[in-house]
Amino acid sequence: MTLDSIKEEILNAKDIVILTHEMPDGDAVGSSLAVYNSLKQLGKTVDLVIPEYPKNFAFLPGAKEIKKEGKDTSYDLSIVLDCSDVKRLNGFSNYFEQANKTINIDHHGVNTMFADLNFVNPASPACAQILVTVLEYLGIEIDKNIGTCLVAGIITDTGGFKYQGVTAETFEFAAGLLNKGVNISDVYRKVFQVITKEAFELRKVAIDRLEFFENGKISFTYTTKEDEERINTSTGDHEGIVELGRDIEGVEVSVYLREVENGYKASLRSTEYVNVADICLLFGGGGHIKAAGCNLQMSLEQGKEKIINEVKKYIK
Repeated sequence: MTLDSIKEEILNAKDIVILTHEMPDGDAVGSSLAVYNSLKQLGKTVDLVIPEYPKNFAFLPGAKEIKKEGKDTSYDLSIVLDCSDVKRLNGFSNYFEQANKTINIDHHGVNTMFADLNFVNPASPACAQILVTVLEYLGIEIDKNIGTCLVAGIITDTGGFKYQGVTAETFEFAAGLLNKGVNISDVYRKVFQVITKEAFELRKVAIDRLEFFENGKISFTYTTKEDEERINTSTGDHEGIVELGRDIEGVEVSVYLREVENGYKASLRSTEYVNVADICLLFGGGGHIKAAGCNLQMSLEQGKEKIINEVKKYIK
């Protein structure tokens, strides 16, 4: 059984590195910190390596101990969370590849099963929800600190419990964490309701550029590196922009292009019937049915044309 093997590897490992995907969201950061705090509870030597993450998650327990890079020598064990492909580890795959053993815990349906041990459940709305079961199996006491990290992950990937993928088990877990003393309403406020002034300014730019296609069923907007430099944004200030288009009446698919190195990062969200993960797979990306992304190594005009034309094929 995979969980038996995972438990054995964790208990036998002396030093462990925790990794997650590039441009991490709340599920990535929350899941990573939940595992970090759990392994510290077991007395393990642990490095949590996340080069950059949105500062609205800096309140999470253990966040101050996140490292920008790991040690030079190999680890006994590498645990990768909320990541579907080793390529998404970006420049830090060396910590994974050089580890003696590797574990991958995830909930993406397109996961490539790249580790020695893979525990993947696409039916789960968040990696953090899977971890509730995993940590309990490891005999970890899910205290208030670990629970706070898990809730942040669950809240992020379920859109505050409102996405279709939410299960009865999601609310059961949340209720259990509430009983542990986790302030769910406070976590929700910090994750969703509080944004930086720079994030607000970037949203204004994106809103001004909103366009609609297919009788208002597709929304499109973009931001550039020049926008971010002018506004002086920080990591994560672009989060939430793609949802602005999705939440407009009549929109089925929202498309947001954000300029990055060597092109644009495309984020797609759907409302009812379009599987945006299928669309992003065509461009080497992936994700979930109603939330996915991909990288476009091309100009803004080319990226916009290719993505919009592909999305049109799925619109009823």
